[in-house]
Amino acid sequence: MNQLPDLAAAQALALAIVDTLPEPFLVLDADLRLLAGSRCFYEVFDEDPVTAHGRSLFDLAGGGWDSPGLRRLLAGVIEDRSSVDGFEFEREFAHVGKRTLHLNALPLRDESGSSRLVLLAIKDITERRVAEQEKQHLLEHTEELLEQQKTLLREMQHRIANSLQIIASILLLKAGAVTSEETKNELRAAHQRVMSVAAVQSHLQASDGIERIEIGPYLTKLVSGLALSMVDPTQNIEMTVAAGPGDLPSSHAVSIGLIVTELIINAVKHAFPKRRPDANVHVTFEMARADWKLTVSDNGIGRPTNEQPAASSGLGTALVGALAKQLNAQIAEGSPETGEGLAVVVTRATFQSTLPQAA
Repeated sequence: MNQLPDLAAAQALALAIVDTLPEPFLVLDADLRLLAGSRCFYEVFDEDPVTAHGRSLFDLAGGGWDSPGLRRLLAGVIEDRSSVDGFEFEREFAHVGKRTLHLNALPLRDESGSSRLVLLAIKDITERRVAEQEKQHLLEHTEELLEQQKTLLREMQHRIANSLQIIASILLLKAGAVTSEETKNELRAAHQRVMSVAAVQSHLQASDGIERIEIGPYLTKLVSGLALSMVDPTQNIEMTVAAGPGDLPSSHAVSIGLIVTELIINAVKHAFPKRRPDANVHVTFEMARADWKLTVSDNGIGRPTNEQPAASSGLGTALVGALAKQLNAQIAEGSPETGEGLAVVVTRATFQSTLPQAA
């Protein structure tokens, strides 16, 4: 291996290495005077290499380096002979303005262990800090906008709920005032449909901000509310729910709630033309990963053999069909296991039932 011929050659090599470093870099003596600097340092901080040589670091850049924190830091490097990593330093520098710097300092010792030189590596992180601050301001502004949207949404939901109640009351009053039985029934059906939408809207408002909804409690509350608002006390129709564990995206849960509501309206309207003490509408819901099965069954008179299935006609059943399509689900009709009444089954994908079907 070739040996360096003398100390002068070694110093020249060291200075050449310092000069070509891609980041600002300084070599300081024990009094923190500038002995050498990288070309990048002189360019970034607009210093003349000749006039800067031998000057105290704290006199450079219009005194921009002169701060109590940096003085303590470099004094510790020299006196304690310890290195420093990651010191963040923000100052106003002549010619270049306010900068945020990341400093690493390392002492070089002689044979006696005394610190003779200090190596100071400098990284300009101003743009990174500015970007982080802008990002933080943007996040705060976004959160403020989201909170405003939530407030507006809550106000809108409140007004929608009030409007639905007013519409439902008007329909009920009109139903009591007309003499035509056909018109009376249509107004009552419209009232039930408005109340069903109000019930689903109420549950949607209660779950505001929740991305996924536990389906069991959701359906239980929904059906309980429908029973109170739709069933004439003289009809004595019991409504029950059996739901396995699981949760769904809130948008899917709302669609399923509307399907359940429409099917219950249909059952209350058609399944029990005559009062019976054991009248029952039963809702079951089961899940297996992304698959699920919804069944709304009753123990009423069933569907006459010459009548078309519910999914083919009527406003309510058309709505059920459209909602099922949105959920990638299929609709089928049949008889409950008891053999009486009607069961409407809405299934997403292939599903094997584990709950008993009751009506």
